[in-house]
Amino acid sequence: MTKSTSISLFDPAIVRTAWVDAFRKMNPRTLFRSPVMLIVAIGAGMATYSVARHILAGQDYIFELQLTVWLWFTVLFANFAEAIAEGRGKAQAQSLRSAKADTLAKRLKSPQDTTVLENIASSSLTVGDYVLCSAGDVIPADGEIVEGIATVDESAITGESAPVIRESGGDRSAVTGGTKVVSDHIIIRITAGPGDSFLDKMIALVEGAQRQKTPNEIALTILLAGLSIIFMLAVVTLPLYMLYHANQSGNTPESIHSMLSIPVLVGLLACLLPTTIGGLLSAIGISGMDRLVPRNVLAVSGRAVEAAGDVGVLLLDKTGTITFGNRMASAFYPSPNISETLLAHTAQLSSLADETPEGRSIVVLAKEKFNLRAVETVEKNLTFIPFTAQTRMSGVDILATETEPAHIIRKGAAEAIRRYVEEAGGVFPSETWDIVQHISRQGSTPLVVSDNTQVMGVVELKDIVKGGIRERFAELRAMGIRTVMITGDNPLTAASIAAEAGVDDFIAEATPEDKLRRIREEQGKGILVAMMGDGTNDAPALAQADVGVAMNSGTQAAREAGNMVDLDSNPTKLIEVVEIGKQLLMTRGALTTFSIANDVAKYFAILPALFSGLYAINGQEGPLSSLNIMHLASPQSAMLSAVIFNALIIIALIPIAMKGVAYKPLGADAILRRNILVYGIGGLLIPFIGIKVIDVCIVALRLV
Repeated sequence: MTKSTSISLFDPAIVRTAWVDAFRKMNPRTLFRSPVMLIVAIGAGMATYSVARHILAGQDYIFELQLTVWLWFTVLFANFAEAIAEGRGKAQAQSLRSAKADTLAKRLKSPQDTTVLENIASSSLTVGDYVLCSAGDVIPADGEIVEGIATVDESAITGESAPVIRESGGDRSAVTGGTKVVSDHIIIRITAGPGDSFLDKMIALVEGAQRQKTPNEIALTILLAGLSIIFMLAVVTLPLYMLYHANQSGNTPESIHSMLSIPVLVGLLACLLPTTIGGLLSAIGISGMDRLVPRNVLAVSGRAVEAAGDVGVLLLDKTGTITFGNRMASAFYPSPNISETLLAHTAQLSSLADETPEGRSIVVLAKEKFNLRAVETVEKNLTFIPFTAQTRMSGVDILATETEPAHIIRKGAAEAIRRYVEEAGGVFPSETWDIVQHISRQGSTPLVVSDNTQVMGVVELKDIVKGGIRERFAELRAMGIRTVMITGDNPLTAASIAAEAGVDDFIAEATPEDKLRRIREEQGKGILVAMMGDGTNDAPALAQADVGVAMNSGTQAAREAGNMVDLDSNPTKLIEVVEIGKQLLMTRGALTTFSIANDVAKYFAILPALFSGLYAINGQEGPLSSLNIMHLASPQSAMLSAVIFNALIIIALIPIAMKGVAYKPLGADAILRRNILVYGIGGLLIPFIGIKVIDVCIVALRLV
C-alpha cells in the first residue's frame, strides 16, 4: 500500500469478483443480516413458485415472470453493492500482502549475547524471542527495539520512501514486520506471534473479516425491519380491502383480479420497502472504513469511524505529536562581557562526547554559525564528564598547558549550574537568569554553560512545532472540535507552545492519571473524546477515549490500546479521520432520506395507474384514473416500471455509497436543509422521471 495507490470504483477485476460474490450472498444466512433484502428474497421465492405454477397450468406468465426476475435482480444488486465495497477492501489488502513474506531471522540467546544461535524462518518466531537485524535485513516480525538505533524503511507499510529513525528506550522503539533496516543494527524483542502481527491485523481489517455493525447501523437495521413489517401489513390489507369493496358493489374489473397475484403483491411490497437504503447500508459502512486506508489510517472497527464523526474534544500529546520531539539547539545567549563566539566554542567543547540529539545539535550549530571545529583545536588532555540524573550536568575537564590554564566546563539545567557555580565561589549573573526565564516563557529549554566559576551564557534548545499545525487546528475549531495539548513541561513552557501551536487548552506537568481524568470529565458531559499519542504512558488514555489514534511510530502498547493507527504518525491526520466519520454519517443519513422519499414517490406514481379500473361504471374509467398524472400506459406497465426502477436505483447509487457524500464544515441545521433539499426533494422527483421513462421503453418494446 502506498499513498499513490488508487483503486477504481468499478475496476474490471473487482466487478467480476463482485458479481460472483453477489450470487454467493444469496445464502439466507447471509441475507439475514439485512432484514429488508431478506423479505424481498422471500417474496421473490414466493413469486417464483407462483410463476412456476402458471407455467405448468399453461396460463399466461410473461408479465409475472418479468416481475419475478426483476425482484431477484433487486436482491442481487444489493448484494453486488456490498460485494463491490468488500472487493475494494480485498484489493487494498492484496497490496499489503506484498509486504508480508517469510524471511530468515537471526535469533539470539539474549540481548547481551549477540552470538547468533540460528537462522530461523520468521513464521517460526515466538513472542519473547530476540533477533538481530543489520543494514539490509527485513524485520521478520513486530517487536520492540531493546538495544541500538537504526534507520528503517517503512515504505512497505506507510508508502513513505524516506527512512525513519527507530531506537531503544523511547517512544519510537516499535518496529513492524515487513519493514527494512537501512543502516546500523538493532536487537529486537518479538512481541507478536505468527498470524497476530500488525500487518496480519491490517489485512484482516481491510478485508472486512472483523467488521461488525456499529450501534447506529444496528439501530437503523431494527428501524428498517419494523417499517418492513408495517409495510407488509399495508400491502396485504389494502388490495384485499379494495377487492372486498369492489365485490360488495358488484363491480369487480378483471384488471383488479389480475393485479392481486403473488408476484404483483410482492412487487408492491418491494417498491414500498426501503430497499434503497436496505441494499446499500452495509456497503456504506464498509466503504467508510475503506476510505481511511488510502489516507494511511487503519480503523479497528466501524464504531471508531462513526465516533470520529461526532468527536467534540481532541487530546494530543505534545512531544512527537505537536512537536517533532527532538529538542535542537537554536541560539546562543552570552552572559555580560562574554562574546557569542566564545560561548559557542565553550558549549561545543562541553558537547563533544554528548551523543544525545541535543548535544549533537549544539556541536552542529556552533560549526554552522561560527565555523568552529573544536576537535581540531583540542586533541589531548580531555576528560569528558557524562550526564547524570543526580547532577543534571555534563561537560569536559581540560588540563592546563603551557599556554592555557585548566578549564572545568559544565552545561546543564539552570538551577544545577547556578548551584554548582555558587558552591565554587562564583556568581550567577542576574542578566543570565533573566535570559533563562525568557527562554522558558518562549516554550524552549535553557541550558546554561559555565567555565570554571564563570557563567558563559545560555543555549536555547527548542522543540520545533510541526509546520502547518496551527492552520490545521483552526480547521478543527471550525468543525466545532476543541484541542487540548498534554505535556509534562512546566506551565510556562506549556503555555508558550500551546500559543504557538494554536491549541484551545493545555494540561501541563501531566501524568497518565491526569489524561484519564480529563477524558472522563469530558465524557461525563456527554462529549465524545479523541486522543492521539505514541508513548506507553499514553496507552490508558488511548484505551479510554472514544477514538484512540495511535502513532505507528510509537510503542507497541500505544498501538494495541488505540482503535485506530495512523501509519504516517501525523497528528493533524485526525482532521481527515473526522471528515471521513462525518462523511459516513452524512452518507447514511442522505441515502436514508432519499430512500424514504423515493418510496413515497413510487407509490404516488404507480397506485393511481394500478387501480384506475376500480369503481369503473359502464366501461368508463374510475375516479382514481384522474390521479394517473403520469399517464402510465397500463397497470401492468406501471407495476413493471416501478419494480425495474426499484432495482436499478440501487446500482445507480453505488458510487455515492462508495465515495460518500461530500463533506463541508457546515452546521447541523445547514446539513439537514441540504439533505432535505437535495436528497429529499430529489428522492421525490427522480422516481416520477425514471418510472415514466421505463414505462415508455416497456410499451415500445411490447414487454406487456
